[in-house]
Amino acid sequence: MPVYTTTLVILGVAILGVAWLPSLLEKYPLSYPVIYLALGMGLYSLPLDLPTDPFQHQTLVTHLAELCVLIALTGTGLKIDRPFSFRTWRTPLLLVLVLMVLTIAALTLAGWAIAGLPLASALLLAAALAPTDPVLAGDVQVGDPGEGREDNVRFALTGEAGLNDGLAFPFVYLALALLPATGALSAKLGHWLWLDVLYRTGAALVLGILSGKLLAYLIFNLPKRVSIKAGAYGFVALAVTLITYGITELVHGYGFLAVFVAAVALRSRERRHEYHKHMHAFTDQLERLFIVVILILFGGAVVRGLLAPLTWPGVALGLLLVLVIRPLGGLLTLARSPRVTLAERGVISFFGIRGIGSIFYLAFALEKADFPGARQLWAIAGFTILVSISLHGILATPVMNWLDRRHGRKITAELSEPVEAE
Repeated sequence: MPVYTTTLVILGVAILGVAWLPSLLEKYPLSYPVIYLALGMGLYSLPLDLPTDPFQHQTLVTHLAELCVLIALTGTGLKIDRPFSFRTWRTPLLLVLVLMVLTIAALTLAGWAIAGLPLASALLLAAALAPTDPVLAGDVQVGDPGEGREDNVRFALTGEAGLNDGLAFPFVYLALALLPATGALSAKLGHWLWLDVLYRTGAALVLGILSGKLLAYLIFNLPKRVSIKAGAYGFVALAVTLITYGITELVHGYGFLAVFVAAVALRSRERRHEYHKHMHAFTDQLERLFIVVILILFGGAVVRGLLAPLTWPGVALGLLLVLVIRPLGGLLTLARSPRVTLAERGVISFFGIRGIGSIFYLAFALEKADFPGARQLWAIAGFTILVSISLHGILATPVMNWLDRRHGRKITAELSEPVEAE
């Protein structure tokens, strides 16, 4: 059978599985990303001529991961019911503005001291791995719009995943600035501060808010003769994503951050309207499609030699991030959060899931410039993502069930059970 036809059959079966796996696995300590990662590893153990090496297909890897993160950020913003304010969003803001910066600093130092990476490469690896992933963290995030499943832990992890995928970008650009090149370092740092930190972030926030409010007006305030039919809500979701991202990137802002902000701004209007549920459902389906493809490819890359350059110091670096830096940093960051219990702080701190966002940042930077030890960076990042998907995927359901029971809430499996008629 030709490879192309075989690929279509495999992909079709994998996508079909997405329809059932999330509900089938609700009661078990396993998430469907773990299944598809294992599927990719199994398939690529067979003698099939399929693309896996990110160095041979770097542009493909960058854009696949980019689209997946974009769709995930729109869906993430749309399912947050809590209106934005600095007080109500205090926890996710702390996780992004304090914990992520601490994580980047600690991992950069560890990468330089333990793995022997050059400073620019160590910083790039830290910037890629520091953000939590909005794509693979569905099991520890809030529920669908209006579902009311928005406790402290789920809200904090959802808000963090939405915000930090844009705010990690300045550190990626800082890593690029630290590469040996012509020009004084002080001048490059000054340029980085005003352009990559201040301007790009500010442009993303402004354009995200304006885009969300404009689209909300077009949807909810125009006369009924030009209203959107229910069947087209999904296309609006895609339009919100692509228009916001495209315009923001054209003016050199951070498109990821703008997309999430636009989705949150749009969600703030007509919160009870069915539009939000339809739009989120569409983005959720698109996101799962991309997850299937990327995780199968990632599993294949692992089998076909992605981890070959991995050294014991690289292994130590990945485990240090997942098991020490993120959990300890989270506990310290949230130590003075009286509204969050100690148990909740522990869960928030532990579930710093790494995934497809990290793949994008690394591919993006390596496409821009040649970093020393690039293959080692891929190996360390791949190992860390593999550990995170496996460990967090196995523990997410039992830990969240334990936390829900501790706080007197129904667990996820109980919420999906049909209500018997009296």
